[in-house]
Amino acid sequence: MNRDAIAALKSRLRLPVMAGPMFIASTADLVIAQCRAGIIGSMPALNPRSTAALDEDIARIAETVQDAPYAINLVAHSSNSRLEADLEIVLKYKVPIVVLALAANGDLVRELQANGSLVFQDVIKDRHARKCAELGVDGIIAVGSGAGGHTGNISPFALMQEVREWWDGLLLLSGCIATGRAVLAAEVLGADLAYIGSPFLASTEANTQPGFKQMIVDGTAADIITSNGFTGVDANFLIPSLRENGLDPANLPKRTGGTINIDGGGDNAKAWKEIWSAGQGIGAVKSSGPAEDYIDWLAADYARARHAMGIA
Repeated sequence: MNRDAIAALKSRLRLPVMAGPMFIASTADLVIAQCRAGIIGSMPALNPRSTAALDEDIARIAETVQDAPYAINLVAHSSNSRLEADLEIVLKYKVPIVVLALAANGDLVRELQANGSLVFQDVIKDRHARKCAELGVDGIIAVGSGAGGHTGNISPFALMQEVREWWDGLLLLSGCIATGRAVLAAEVLGADLAYIGSPFLASTEANTQPGFKQMIVDGTAADIITSNGFTGVDANFLIPSLRENGLDPANLPKRTGGTINIDGGGDNAKAWKEIWSAGQGIGAVKSSGPAEDYIDWLAADYARARHAMGIA
């Protein structure tokens, strides 16, 4: 995307924010609430239990939000047995934005773009971003350390500096962004959009148990631990949920050899479902309620931050 196209996309939003697609937690209702409140809503294609259910969800989202931009996340890794079938649904509805994760696939990028979708790819390193740029993606999501779900291990200060040095296209920043001040800080670092996930875990519309929502409200950065033992990729998990499932946070399993199970299958089938993930920014979440209420607060905090910095 060139700068004019980026400005046009941002002009359609109340806030320069895109919701992160959260495995299991994000729902069609949450996407709709996010879009109605003025940000880009998103949902993993794998959250509906089947491709047929995905078809129904996207149809409802598209009909409800009309021209508001929304996104569907496709796991492009070979471990995703539903990729081909889910892709057909995404193509059918000409989903405005498609977020690819865990693998870079040039053919997939081109097919989606030819069908009218913008294609974003999340990355955790500068070299990954360069590879995605070579494939022609429209946007790069820089996932810094502290992000919920599958996470990076590089400071957002370092990662943003390295990517923005050469990338003039759409750039999003993920990792611990939960306040309006943090959204503004992401822009100062060079991001066009902030990518926010974990605060929405406490939303009414999220598919999260009451105990999970309360754990987000009660939690702080000290309650988060990083482990690759559940999916083969570094991810951040809530320490209290580990303990509730009889696991010792100090002695979690470690995987070697690069095997990835996106749903935490096998011996770690409780991952995501009972062993809950969140990012280090949850200390800013003070209550559970409708996504619209959180976005209203986020907008007000963003306005206060801009005023404090003397930005019109």
